[in-house]
Amino acid sequence: MVNRYFIIMKKLLLNQLFILLTKSSILVGGQAVIEGVMMRVPGFISTAVRNPDGEIIVKRKEFNSLIHKRPSFNIPIVRGAISLFEAMKIGFKTLQWSAEIAFPEENNKSNKLIDFFMTAISIFFAFSLFIFLPLGFTSWIFNAEQDPILFNIIAGVVRISVFLIYLFIISKTKDAKRLFQYHGAEHKVVYTFENGDNLDIENSSKYPTQHPRCGTSFMFIVMLVAILSFMVIDRLFIDIFGYITLLHRFILHIVFIPFVSGLGYEILKFSSNYQQNIVLKYFIKPGLWLQNITTQNPDDNQLEVSLEALKSAFGDTLKTYHGKKHIADAIG
Repeated sequence: MVNRYFIIMKKLLLNQLFILLTKSSILVGGQAVIEGVMMRVPGFISTAVRNPDGEIIVKRKEFNSLIHKRPSFNIPIVRGAISLFEAMKIGFKTLQWSAEIAFPEENNKSNKLIDFFMTAISIFFAFSLFIFLPLGFTSWIFNAEQDPILFNIIAGVVRISVFLIYLFIISKTKDAKRLFQYHGAEHKVVYTFENGDNLDIENSSKYPTQHPRCGTSFMFIVMLVAILSFMVIDRLFIDIFGYITLLHRFILHIVFIPFVSGLGYEILKFSSNYQQNIVLKYFIKPGLWLQNITTQNPDDNQLEVSLEALKSAFGDTLKTYHGKKHIADAIG
């Protein structure tokens, strides 16, 4: 019993990171899930998962973002924060459903109360690792609490270092390797669609696994944006109140996560639309380098699942888009 919940805890921690790392919400985009891929297209979301019998099970449903329902939300920064929230919400639901299909026996043994408790613990762990640890380490080791520039540079370097170490460690696990292969399959199929090729395994195989609008790139950009944003936020707080404490920073940095993620969204949107610009070309390279870890070359069976997810997401409307080249408008 203890071993089972240790496994659940590990998967929950991995899943939270995968929701962000494998999300690439563009005109057509998606997310790697357990033994499958979720694809999001205008108006619909479809998840395809291979069950233990080798069958591909598909679940399709309508989805329209608040950004499109309410034009007042489709403004810079706000739309990025909404997009991140929606991605997390969709991500948890699709991951849960994929687990039910891929591992039906484990799902039958689950306890909803304990699963909820484990989810809460995993969320707290994520906050501790990427917010509390960098801020606490910087505050306790370096005497720079009242210097917002130096403090946030050090905290940012610590956060990025923790992120890279964590990413490297989980990439060695069996679960992560499978998810990263499906992540690669998702990117290859998105490339196939964007270039107007026939949606088949042969065409998809020739494309790279790295995509400039991937969630991995988004995460890296957000961490860079956080350094500059919190320099300004901390400086303003000190100017108003005269000083800042570690507790103040904990609260401020959590409260302003939507703002920082929204700003990161706008930067990624801008850089992806002008990725051939010589300056922006090098700006997005670190995110692509990181995808050498978060994406792996898929096999034909995994590409088949990803293709099925995209085709089922479009349904009868696929013929409207098929055979044309598409330039992504944004990541949302």
